Parts: sequence; structure tokens; C-alpha cells
Amino acid sequence: MGGKIEKKTVKGSKTKTAAKTAAKKTVAKSAPAKTQAKKTTAAPKKAAKVYDESQIKHLDALEHIRLRSGMYIGRLGDGSNQNDGIYVLLKEVVDNAVDEFIMGYGKRIDVEVKDNRVKVRDYGRGIPLGKVVECVSEINTGAKYNDDVFQFSVGMNGVGTKAVNALSSYFRVVSVRKGECTEAIFERGKLQSQRTGKLKAKQPDGTYFEFEPDTSVFGKYKFNMEFVEKRMWNYAYLNTGLTLRLNGQDYKSENGLFDLLNKEIEDTSLYPIGSYQGDHLKFAFTHTNAYGETYFSFVNGQYTADGGTHLNAFKEGLVKSLNEFYGTSYKAEDVREGLTAALLVKIKDPVFESQTKNKLGNTDIRAWIVGEVQSGLSDWLHRNSEAAKKIQEKIETNQKLRTELSAVKSKAKEAAKKISIQIPKLKDCRYHVQDGPKGENSMIFITEGQSASGTMTHSRNSDYQAIFSLRGKPENMYGKKQTEIYKNDELYQLMMALGIENDVENLKYAKIVIATDADNDGFHIRNLVLTFFLGYFEELVTSGRVFILETPLFRVRNKKENIYCYSEEERDAAIERLGSSAETSRFKGLGEINGDEFKEFISPETMHLTPVEISQLKAVPKLLAFYMGKNTPERRQFIEQHLLSNADIDA
Repeated sequence: MGGKIEKKTVKGSKTKTAAKTAAKKTVAKSAPAKTQAKKTTAAPKKAAKVYDESQIKHLDALEHIRLRSGMYIGRLGDGSNQNDGIYVLLKEVVDNAVDEFIMGYGKRIDVEVKDNRVKVRDYGRGIPLGKVVECVSEINTGAKYNDDVFQFSVGMNGVGTKAVNALSSYFRVVSVRKGECTEAIFERGKLQSQRTGKLKAKQPDGTYFEFEPDTSVFGKYKFNMEFVEKRMWNYAYLNTGLTLRLNGQDYKSENGLFDLLNKEIEDTSLYPIGSYQGDHLKFAFTHTNAYGETYFSFVNGQYTADGGTHLNAFKEGLVKSLNEFYGTSYKAEDVREGLTAALLVKIKDPVFESQTKNKLGNTDIRAWIVGEVQSGLSDWLHRNSEAAKKIQEKIETNQKLRTELSAVKSKAKEAAKKISIQIPKLKDCRYHVQDGPKGENSMIFITEGQSASGTMTHSRNSDYQAIFSLRGKPENMYGKKQTEIYKNDELYQLMMALGIENDVENLKYAKIVIATDADNDGFHIRNLVLTFFLGYFEELVTSGRVFILETPLFRVRNKKENIYCYSEEERDAAIERLGSSAETSRFKGLGEINGDEFKEFISPETMHLTPVEISQLKAVPKLLAFYMGKNTPERRQFIEQHLLSNADIDA
């Protein structure tokens, strides 16, 4: 890797060395299920210990991070989800390098991710040599509290690299300043060696990090390079002039958010993408024929998946500006229907609603964002008259569709009242998203048939797990008008169950889990439900709300223990472990699993959920058309080429 600092470059006193440590690209895709087989044994009851002074423990900061990692990085995971902890560790180190660029030091960042080892080299100022160990091991130590040194920091104030250090089996940092450098090596947050000296060969100033996430914390994991590449592109879009080199490939953007939006939607835009660039506010926007709204919002380079006050202010400013320009009073929903936008704000003291920074909470920024969006958009509209006409046409089309849809919704509501005040196919839970912390873990399982839902009803936790039962295969809604979904009794009941019949912002559950059998019918139902969501409620998927429940395919057991296996490889390993005399059962449907067993498969600690993710918005229409549209010759050829014979199927 260019500019990589090797241990040989340090000349100084010799100390103890660190011990060696062991250690499907689609649009709407499901990452592989976890590969670790599940073992079930009866745990003996523990006697309650006496609560006295001896039970009070003090942990140092890094020990606390290891014990309560969720407080610092949000989640662990195995790398199959783009929000898993290993990507947060990578982000924290790269964020520090980006902060140097933002302050005007270094225009390149080198990143290497190979064999679960991460290396990051920046060409900034370098950590002051006398404070290297403190900056990566002592909480609340760093320069990001000083506005003169870091004005618009991306990284965590005094926490980021400490979390990486604590959660890595191997962590190395080297800082280079004016021909001298300091190196420190840690294992699981414990300092193993430290040395300072002069460089043998000239090196540019900067900081080098190398780490390997600890398998004793994360379990078996693997970096998905598609997720890493997407992060590199986001850094490039948000920092024009910066080059990130990942495993030898350069990521650079000349037009910032314009490039981000162009890559996401390409030829689906109804008019040329509009953009604005100010000192502390940048945005790009356009309309497409897709349903709903899609936003990519950032604060100081941090992606805010759940938006926040900056995004709300942008929406308000956009509606006000368009109404002022056209001299009308269009409704906000008509203005924003079909809108896709990217937004970046830079603020000195961002207040996030959690350590993982998914939602901004600053209330004092609303006025200036609304005002600057209004003036910036107004200027663009006056300079792009043809695009302004297209926007007005889109808004007026939305008006007509909303009026038509409103009439259909009214009829659907009246029909629903005649059935029952309750939704007959819904077994609801006690707490929902709107109930605050109590509803943070709320989820709804969408199942097929009464057999599966019956099993789950007896196994679920009724405080936060709801169940909606489909009667079979729902209607294929691909290519149909939005009004049609309100005329479909089953889909309308599903919308009512989710709370989205009027607005997706009223979604009742934190997670929507599709739970179908692992057979052809089950996969077909899964695709039909995903087609429904992607066609009309795309933001449910883009916001990371939709998941697939992975249930075991096999159970291997003897008289002492059961092992549940999620793949044939796991089954074979379990048979080898328990012996060839072990009994092997295959689960062909959710209804075949008894309630006591199923409880383990849907409890938070042991549940296998695979997120449904979108790589690029522009590919959604093409994918749906191919798989769910009319039976084209291309799809027929695809099926013929990939169809399995009976000999290939292990049933």
C-alpha cells in the first residue's frame, strides 16, 4: 500500500514485541445466513449471589467498551449487514483521516482490507508524538474538542479509535511528524509495546492504523467488499478533491452530491439533477416516477440513516421555495412525491440521538437551513426554466393521483369497517415504535398460512412481536397503479397492520420480517411481498426496515444434544461431531417446527435475520421487470439455464 509505514522504519529503544494473533450482487438482496450451527443444551439454574461490596466492580474505559460494545458501535454482526460493527470500526479510523483533509491536510487516504486485517494511512498532520498512546486508549482524550484544530469533525469526540483499539485482537498505530515517529501496539486494548525514534527513510507526515476485529467479540465475520466500496464512494462524494485508494483502486468525485444522485438514479430522472453548494450546506435533488421519497442525508460526512432536524428543515425549505416560485400553495406530499435528494450539512456541535449517529437532534439549525435551501433552490429554478416546468408538471400529476387515491382509500376504509374494527389476520404486540424505548425492538412477522402463524403465536414474545398471516400467495402488484393496492383486501389489511395505509412515517414496527417456508412456494411469496414493498413503499427497504427470517433446514440430534443447521455444510459438520448414528431431520415448513423449538429461532439472542438491501435505486425497476413482469424470452432462458434437476435437489 502506497505510503505504508513498516516497523523497520523506526529507530529507537527495543521493547517487547506484540504476540501474534490467531484469527449476491443484486438490487434487493439477502446476505448469506449465519454459518454457525446452533447448539441447544439445558442450562443449570444459578443460585443468586449475595449483593454486597464485593460485587461492585470498576472497569477501565476500554474494558467497558468490550463489555458493552453496543453502546459504542451499535451492533456486532458477522459482516452480512452494512451496519455491522466491523464496518463501524473501519469508519471510525477513516473518519479521522477525512477530518485531516477537511482541515486542509492531505488529499489522499490509503485503505487496505484483506484477510480481515484493515490498514489505513493518511497524509495529515499526524498525532502529536507524545500523545499517541493516550489518543487511542484514553476516553475523552483528543483534539476534536478544540474548534481551532477540528472545526467540522466527522469522527467521535474522544471515543472512535479507542473503540477500535478495545475491540481489536491486534491494533497498531504509527504517527509520523517531521522525520520522527511513535509506534504503539495493543492487543484487546492492552498496550504491548511502544517506541519513539527517528525515521531511517523520509516519510510524509500522517498517521497509520492497522487493526483486526476481535473474533472473541464479533464471532466469525467477513468483510463484504461491496459495503466497503460503497462507504469509500460516500466519502468521495462528500469530500470533493479527496482521493481514497482502496486495495489499489481510486475513489474520487468531482461533482459531489450530484455524482451520488446520478449514480443512484441515472436515466430515471424526470429532469436534469439540480444541485446547490454552499459553505455549510450542499444538496442535490430530482424527481422520478417512483412512489414515495428517498433521501441520502449526511452531517459532517456522517450518514444519518434516520434523518433528523437537518432533513426536516431541508424538506420544509424545498416546499416553501417551490410554492414561492410558482405563486401557489401546493401540499407538501404533492411536492415531495417521487423526490430523490442528497443533503450534507456541516455544523460545529452536532447532537446525535445515539452514539452511532443515525439521527441529528440539533434544533437551532432549522432556520438557517430552511432559509438557505429556499434561496439556493430559487436561484436554480430561475436559471433552469425547463426543469422548473417539469417539476410543476410532476407536482400537478401528483395532485391528481392523490385525489384519485384519496377516493379509493375512503372506500377501502369503509369496506374495512364492515369487516371488523380489528384486523382479522393480525396478532398484534403490546408495544410499537411510537411507544419510545419500549418499542425499539418491535417487529412484525409476515407469514404464509395459519399453520406457521399458529406455531409462531405460541412462541413469540407478545410484548414486541406481532404476526400477520397471509392466506397464501398475494397478488403480483408489479406494474399496477397505486390505487390498485387499496382495492386488494389482503394488501390493504397488511398496510393497516403496518400502519402505513396513509403514510410510511406512521410505521408501527422497527422491523418487518418476512417469514416464509424454505421451498419454492415460500420463495415465491417472499418475492411477491418484496415486489409490493419495492414498488410502492421503497423507503421501507432503503431505511433498513425489511428482513428475511432464516430458519434451520436441518436438526441433528442424539440423546444428549440438538444441533440446528442452516445449511448442508452445517448439517454435515454436525453429523461428524455427533456421529453417524445421530438422527437427522429436515424442516420443510415453519409449521413443522414445534412451539418450544421455534421460540429459540425468533428470540433476539438467537434469531437469524438477513437484511433486504438495495445496492442502487436505478436497478430496482429493471430487476422487478425481469423477475416479476411479463414472461420474457430472457427470463425463460434464465430459468432454463439455472433450473435444478431432481438429482441436484436434496429433499
